[in-house]
Formats: sequence, structure tokens, C-alpha cells
Amino acid sequence: MSKATPKIGFVSLGCPKATSDSELILTRMQAEGYEITPSYEEADLVVVNTCGFIDSAVAESLEAIGEALAENGRVIVTGCLGAKGDIVQQTHPRVLAVTGPHATEEVMDAVHKHLPRLHDPYTDLVPPQGVRLTPQHFAYLKISEGCNHRCTFCIIPALRGDLVSRPIHDVMGEAEKLVESGVKELLIISQDTSAYGLDVKYRTGFWNGKPLKTNLIELAGALGSLGVWTRMHYVYPYPSVDELIPLMAEGKILPYLDIPFQHANERILKLMKRPASSENVLKRIQQWRSVCPDIALRSTFIVGFPGETEEEFEELLDFIEEAQLDRVGAFKYSPVEGAASNALPDHVDPDEQEDRLARLMYLQEEISAAKLAKKVGTTITVLVDDVDEDGSVARSAADAPEIDGLVYIDGEDLEVGEFVTVKITDSDEHDLWGEIVQK
Repeated sequence: MSKATPKIGFVSLGCPKATSDSELILTRMQAEGYEITPSYEEADLVVVNTCGFIDSAVAESLEAIGEALAENGRVIVTGCLGAKGDIVQQTHPRVLAVTGPHATEEVMDAVHKHLPRLHDPYTDLVPPQGVRLTPQHFAYLKISEGCNHRCTFCIIPALRGDLVSRPIHDVMGEAEKLVESGVKELLIISQDTSAYGLDVKYRTGFWNGKPLKTNLIELAGALGSLGVWTRMHYVYPYPSVDELIPLMAEGKILPYLDIPFQHANERILKLMKRPASSENVLKRIQQWRSVCPDIALRSTFIVGFPGETEEEFEELLDFIEEAQLDRVGAFKYSPVEGAASNALPDHVDPDEQEDRLARLMYLQEEISAAKLAKKVGTTITVLVDDVDEDGSVARSAADAPEIDGLVYIDGEDLEVGEFVTVKITDSDEHDLWGEIVQK
């Protein structure tokens, strides 16, 4: 009798970059013949991919490791928390191994050591697109690792290193496999998407026999030829970003930009070591909208950064009022171990941070509600994410999965991953409601 196939449990925490790391590890595991199980009880060991960016994420990751140890007892830890010194070993000394982020080979070495398994090519089959944690109709496509910036509030470079761009033929090859497998939307991610190719001096690569420079503009054009939605995330506002907007106006990629501006006041931006010209940003937004009126802009902001005065916060509110961004995420400043901003003077009182966050989000809700109300009566294309007895849940080109709004469609027999045309009938601060015009 042959020995039972070894089973591995997997817990994936953190951002889309961590999700992409998890997909690579799961793909390797399944390619080598391991079975992935959702049960602690059935698993021979458990891998936990952690996040270590802010205190709450550290706590969640340590709790997940503790749960895996309690329920299973054999745990390998990977991800950003593993790069933060020996915090995992100190808190949970029973773990079998600890690695940092984007460490597929190190994770597999630990798996081989603690749960050996030889690959059987006749029985252990993996789809060409690999193992993914996202639904079949959309997928994250990571184009680079690391970051060359040294924002004072961020420790990502310490966790993930400097920028390392993937070869453009590798990126396009993965994109093709995903589309062939049925993916309808590619979400382009990295720590700094705009910097793609900077580390290799934008060298020329080849895809399908054609030369392609390793830069974001040529990559976006190539991805746009695959016939699916292509959505850009984590776009640092370099001047070259302006070249993406015509591709959006032409329908080659989605008219959507996720740009983390973080603040609007020049002094605070300099303390953050971010670009320091909100006036220039407003002019560029106006220019982008003149080229592509349908563009949806998402951004994130930090409130209560050390030293932020009431006047500087009100300047941020004025910027948001004038910019009229479609989607906004805001966070209270949180000290992160190892971040340079910890040493800055005049940290803002937590209660004041909470008040500023509430004021900012109230303003953005008013802006969002007004912008969405203007869509009532219009006709748009949406991608169906979920279908149940109550109807269907979809997203428009202006909505990334899990972070933006939804479009609710009542009483229609649709399929997940289907594009449909709907007429918008209602709206609120975040979401839309519609009825089908054409399937």
C-alpha cells in the first residue's frame, strides 16, 4: 500500500503582495505532490504567511501562528513578520522554521526537511496558471519586489529589500496563462508599480518574438492586448504616469489609478519623504481627467502624522475637496518598529487622530455619494463577482475587488465572471444598484 499523500494547511495574511507570495508557494507545493487542506486536523504541518507592517497586523499574525500551533503543533512561518528580527521565535519558540517575505525556496526547503515528499509527475498535476487564492475570474499579477523609496513611516524596504523587477517576458507569460485559464481581470501589483524596470535600466526584453522595454507603459500596452480588464495598483506619481492615461482613454487598460498620495501639506510630505507639491498633483489630476474623463482615482492618506497641526490637516481636507477623488482610504498614523518617523517630535494625541480620521472620512463620503449619484441613469459594464438567491454582486471598472464599491443587480440569472451591461438605478455613499440592459 502506498503511503498517504502528505497534507499541508496554509494560512495567508496581509496585502495582495503577500497573497501573490502565497500563490507561488502553494503552486510549488502542489507541483511537488503535496495536498493542500483547509483543516488543521488533517494537515501534517501548517504554513502561515504573515504580515508585519503595523502593530495590529503583527498581533493578528502572532495570533494566527499561536492558533496553528495549538490546533496542529507543526508550523512553518514566512512573510514580512519573519523579517522583523526574532519576534516570532521569542513569541512562539515551537515553530519549525521562520523565513522572510518572497521566500518560496526557503519555505520549500523547510517543508522538505519536516515533511519530505517526492514529486510524481503522473499523479501530481498543477494547472499552468498555478494555484491561486483569488476567484477564478480575477488574479493579482506582481511585476516587481521591493522598493527604493525610504518613506519615514514605512519599513517595507527593510522587509522586502530594494526594487527588483521581474523580466517582462515572465510577467507577460504569467498573464497569458492566467487569461487562458479564464481570468477576466488582471490586478497589477508591486510595492512601486511606476518604478517597474528602473533597476534594470528599462532594458529590452521579448514577448512572442516582439521587443518590449521593461517599463510600465510598454507593459501596460502589452497587457491591454490580452482582451481582459487590466487594473493598476500602487502607482507612485512619477511624471511617466501621465503616459498611462491615453491607454485608458483608448480602452486598452481600465481607467483606474491607485495612487497613495498620503498627504497634501508640503511640510508633512517632506517629513514623510514623499513628493511635496499638492498644487502640481491637482494640476495633473485635472490633466488626466481632460484626457480620460471616465478615470477613477483611488488614494490613501495618513492622518495624525507626528507634528501635523490642525491647519495642516485642514489643508489636507481642502485638497480632498478640490481633488474630488473617487475612492479614499485613510489611516491614523501608527508607529511601526524600525520606522524613522518614530523619532519625530510632537506625536498627535490618539483622540485627536480619531477625530481627524472621522472628519476626513465624513468629507469623502459626501464626495463619493455625490459622484455616485451622477451615475444614476447611466449605462455601464460590470463584472459579476457573486451570485446567490438574492441576486448578483458585481463591480464596475471604477471598483477594485475588496477595497472599492459594488454594483448590486436584483433577480437576474447571471454567472460569476460574466461581463454584463447594466443601467444604474440607485446609489449611496459607496455602492450602486442596477438592472440588466444586455448580457
